[in-house]
Amino acid sequence: MRFNVVIRYIGMILLLLAAFMLLSAGISYLNNVDTAYFPLLMSSLLTLLMGCFPMIFVPRSDHISNKEGYCIVVGAWIVSSVVGTFPYLMWGGEFSIINAWFESVSGFTTTGASILNNVEGLPQGLQFWRMSTCWMGGIGVVMFALVILPAIGKSKMMLSNVELSSMAKNNFHYRSQTVVRIVLAVYVGLTAVTTLALKIAGMRWFDALAHAMSACSTCGFSTKNMSMAFFDSPVMEIILIVAMTLAGVHFGVIYATVSGKPNNLFRSEITRFYFAVIAVASVAIAISLTVEDVYPSFIESLRYAAFHVSSFISTTGLAIADCNTWTAFTMMILIFCSIVCACAGSTAGGMKMDRLVLAIKMIRNRLRSQQHPNAIFRTKVDGLPQDRDMLNSVMVFAVAYMMIIVIGTLINTMLGCDLMTGFSACVACMGNVGPGFGDVGSMDNYSMMSNGVKINLTLLMLLGRLEIFGLIQLFFIRWWR
Repeated sequence: MRFNVVIRYIGMILLLLAAFMLLSAGISYLNNVDTAYFPLLMSSLLTLLMGCFPMIFVPRSDHISNKEGYCIVVGAWIVSSVVGTFPYLMWGGEFSIINAWFESVSGFTTTGASILNNVEGLPQGLQFWRMSTCWMGGIGVVMFALVILPAIGKSKMMLSNVELSSMAKNNFHYRSQTVVRIVLAVYVGLTAVTTLALKIAGMRWFDALAHAMSACSTCGFSTKNMSMAFFDSPVMEIILIVAMTLAGVHFGVIYATVSGKPNNLFRSEITRFYFAVIAVASVAIAISLTVEDVYPSFIESLRYAAFHVSSFISTTGLAIADCNTWTAFTMMILIFCSIVCACAGSTAGGMKMDRLVLAIKMIRNRLRSQQHPNAIFRTKVDGLPQDRDMLNSVMVFAVAYMMIIVIGTLINTMLGCDLMTGFSACVACMGNVGPGFGDVGSMDNYSMMSNGVKINLTLLMLLGRLEIFGLIQLFFIRWWR
């Protein structure tokens, strides 16, 4: 293990963070040099120095081993989260060390859970930095992985297993550099279109850009204390429903649709299932809300249901209503959405819709094999048979995912949370969703959680974003030998 090589590549990430901090400082300067200007400027200089030293003193290496690749990706997430606390801590306010760590991890993992009671009290530069963390987190480490893939020759598995899963690679039938351009084009394009649409719908430019960055990274940070309920605009909500839903689709499928390729939105089995789940869940919740007289009409119920289903299943977490006032049936559907979530190859977190589809097919084939013991059934997606290693990894991941949620819930309840709050907070943080139920509902925040609970939840955020095994691998001492 060459730690100097690992540090060099992490230094590249620090230079990117320094650039975004400097950009945020520029926004503070243009906003009459608000109180975040000097904290952001000093944080940028400090991060720049930290990134420059390994770039200067560590020679470049054309080959990266599997272990070094794991350390680079996982280390980049952890170091980014640590460095991301600098502007918060220097600014002060509600940001203690634990709170700054929580907010930074929540941003970079695109969880969107917040400890802030007064988001609108943040200066504009710091609000932009907050949005930058989630926008970089949505695609930043993925892009970093894809950029350095050509430099590692045949040793490609180390980054693909940590960040870009084999399921996500299924719709990227291109060379590495082409994939980089595709992902960047889709991500930046979706953000730009959403920003323009929100501006036309009535938002000011800064709020439009901030919410577009938040929605397209599937994070859920907002510039308003009441999230999207502040605007009370059905047009803006429809724009964000489309943005959040598309951000949860495999970027390769979106590119194929725009460029006229055959593997598009309408032919992808996973994407069609994803859209079907959103439609069915939205209608079911709308019916429940109408029957229980939570809202006066079905149309109004459908408005709130569709927004929150899209928000939860895409792991965005933006809100227009307090879901704690809804029925138990609707809460169960939203918890299901928070566990399964959107598609692989997107900016969404969670277990992924791909794994649910494969699990359903595997259960069906198991039942068929019991009825026809001598028959051979292959599990296929889009007509392509899936290998046994892929199917085994799906089941192992699903079991590990649920076990970690159970363990996290036990820790939360041991530290004083009630069962609903402790469980839904674990589901929300493990799936990088953000809002849960109980004390961490869609119109609440995590400020009242104890420091122990906050640390536990940030660990779940990292585990969920790194798809569990990338982070756990580092804790096995034998692996370092």
